[in-house]
Amino acid sequence: MPIKTTPADGLMHFLKTSPSPFHAVGSLKAILGEAGFTEIKEGDAWKLTAGSKHYVTRGDSSLIAFRLGDSLAEKGFRFVGAHTDSPCLKLKPNAEMEERHSLRLAVEVYGSPLLATWFDRDLSLAGRVFYSDGKATRSTLIDFEKPIAVVPNLAIHLNRSANENRSIQKQTEMVPLIALEAGAEDMQEALLAQVRKHDPRAQSIVSHELVFYDTQAPSLTGLHQEFITSARIDNLLSCYAGAQALAQSQGKATAVLVCSDHEEVGSASAVGAQGTFLKSVVERLAGGNAETLARALDHSVLVSTDNAHGVHPSYPEKHDPQHRPLLNQGPAIKTNWNQRYATSAETAAIVKECFQKAGVPFQEFVSRNDMPCGSTIGPITATVLGVKTVDVGVPTFAMHSLRELAGSQDFHSLEKMLVEFFAHPGWH
Repeated sequence: MPIKTTPADGLMHFLKTSPSPFHAVGSLKAILGEAGFTEIKEGDAWKLTAGSKHYVTRGDSSLIAFRLGDSLAEKGFRFVGAHTDSPCLKLKPNAEMEERHSLRLAVEVYGSPLLATWFDRDLSLAGRVFYSDGKATRSTLIDFEKPIAVVPNLAIHLNRSANENRSIQKQTEMVPLIALEAGAEDMQEALLAQVRKHDPRAQSIVSHELVFYDTQAPSLTGLHQEFITSARIDNLLSCYAGAQALAQSQGKATAVLVCSDHEEVGSASAVGAQGTFLKSVVERLAGGNAETLARALDHSVLVSTDNAHGVHPSYPEKHDPQHRPLLNQGPAIKTNWNQRYATSAETAAIVKECFQKAGVPFQEFVSRNDMPCGSTIGPITATVLGVKTVDVGVPTFAMHSLRELAGSQDFHSLEKMLVEFFAHPGWH
């Protein structure tokens, strides 16, 4: 009997094979490559024609893919934005801590994770490593895949107030344990062994960008499998939906997928949404013609697809009574007139039309007045490019947890809407 596959199977595979932003970009390249997109480099001369399908990366952790349409000045761009990073524990450069017959690794808390969810989990390590082969410095991606570390809780007997207003000390408590009776050289040898799987010539580790991640695989759960649970749903779900939509996209306008790193820490970097990456690419797509680019951007729209907060059944009071997105009832259009989200009445109308054409439901989300909301790459990209923008996201529980939860149907609704958005002939 053949194995039954569903749209959720593809998403879960993507989540599993993307433990770091670097791996996420690699997974996106594989999806796009199967759809006929080819890689080009920022440092090369670009020779593009209508219909060209390419992707370009920066820093190995941000990716922009595009299908070049015709009449750019008149039809503009259809941008879809997402981000490749998630809150996590990131290995420090001099990480090894040998004390009390144990070897632990010092980490930096990246972004704003729900720290309590990191205790007592089977953790592995993945990311990018620079190494020397004796002649040159090179880089590769590594993934230990198997569990190698744990952040153990203190027993309730030694901390009787653990369930009552506990605060977590990031510096002293969030320290993964990886071995007993081991030295710092053991960790370096373990890293080198991982690198040698890709290059047997490797002699020493020079530097690294490595993140811990939960080895539990993504899964469908619920009585009727109505939920998907996984790490990094925020925001790899949107990266996957955007890549699938771009791969299916039709139409004469230029379709662009932007997956940026460092959103969780403000996007202010060379590879983040506040950087020059997207601006540089669209200028080149316009042939360096400022007049063409200005006209194109006036006819363009960006859909920023960061996740939304679904109404938690135990905490309904955390939501505005009129704006409580439910799981599996469609993606939510996110509005904040203080510009934490970039949605306007005009862009909301545009994306509602795309939802209707796709035949999928949508919802509305606005935060309570006494509860500030987060932000996305939407306002940042709108500021950098001056492009009309709308924020849309799949409702999610436990955002920034090591194990997030979303509706198993909503991401497919998002994908269908984005297919219609990429194909839209334009707005006046």
